[in-house]
Amino acid sequence: MALFFASDLPYATWGIHIPTIRERFSLSDATLSLAMFAVAGGAILAMGPVGRWVVQVGTARAVRLAAWPFSLAIGTLMLPPSFATLLPLLLAFSIANASYDVAMNAQAATVEAAHGRPIMSSLHGMFSMGGMVGALAGGGLISLGVSPWLHCAAVGLFVLLATRLGFPHLLPEAPPTVTTSAEHAHHAGRRLWWIGGLAFLGLVGEGAMYDWTSVYMRDVALSPAALAAAGYAAFSGGMALGRFGGDWLRIRFGARALLTGSGWTGFIGVALALLLPYPLVALLGFTLMGLGAANMVPLFFVAASRLDGVPPAEGITAVSRLAYVGMLLGPVLIGALAHATDSLRIGLALVALAIGLIAVCGVRFLPAETAR
Repeated sequence: MALFFASDLPYATWGIHIPTIRERFSLSDATLSLAMFAVAGGAILAMGPVGRWVVQVGTARAVRLAAWPFSLAIGTLMLPPSFATLLPLLLAFSIANASYDVAMNAQAATVEAAHGRPIMSSLHGMFSMGGMVGALAGGGLISLGVSPWLHCAAVGLFVLLATRLGFPHLLPEAPPTVTTSAEHAHHAGRRLWWIGGLAFLGLVGEGAMYDWTSVYMRDVALSPAALAAAGYAAFSGGMALGRFGGDWLRIRFGARALLTGSGWTGFIGVALALLLPYPLVALLGFTLMGLGAANMVPLFFVAASRLDGVPPAEGITAVSRLAYVGMLLGPVLIGALAHATDSLRIGLALVALAIGLIAVCGVRFLPAETAR
């Protein structure tokens, strides 16, 4: 839980300091987008080598090793003297973040298997809490006039400390099950691609909620300015609540029922917000979308870690790569569709479609052994 909490603090810190970086280097929107692409695109490009590296060194050791560049990158985020020198640092931050994230999730799959009961959703709930605390604490520090470089350095030290305290308690992972035939291996690889495709759809919706809820609340639901940001808060709150309850639901009903129920909950939430674009109804809809999206990624990671003959780190890496692509492309696709149709409601209908596909098709590709 400490590792998951610490993992999202640096990303939240980067997010709240994007305006700081823009002001410091006097960046245009187009130039600033290069920095955002370095953070997202670097992780996508690095996922293949990262997965092989984590398998080679082991998840526990990979967490410890990745913590150093991860902490150093966020700790020195405000030190580059120019935008040109900032970009390689952001790329290093992205690769280190991906390494830490993959190793941490693969280790979590090992811990869950040893624990004998579902814990993955609760761990991801701590990840969400880390982002929320990081954003709130960072905003408070900015309002108090704390120097951005000192804030970033403190976050870097926190990640190192959490990793150092947690490392002795991490578990060695069991070797992957050996497949019985080439056909069996091909079947596992194909199933892994389908799970990754589901993660892509899920992160299309999640990325859209991060980027478009405030705009929807302001421009479509015509909410007061003070309420516009509440759309994102409603989604995030629903997601945190859903994750902390997800393990109990998985024990009670099984992973397949949880995935189907999550998909329909998210679909109903988005449909409600789009069909009745009033502030309070939209907030309810975004909360339901958060509840629905909460347990999708944890379920997909568990499923990828339990495929016969696929090392957990490689399975999680493959799913993570497609999830990152969905997170990166989802908001862009929705923006393009909204621009082409002159309607953000039509653009966000893409989210309902993606989540609806998970509700209808997801259980076909979730391994039965993920159920408990």
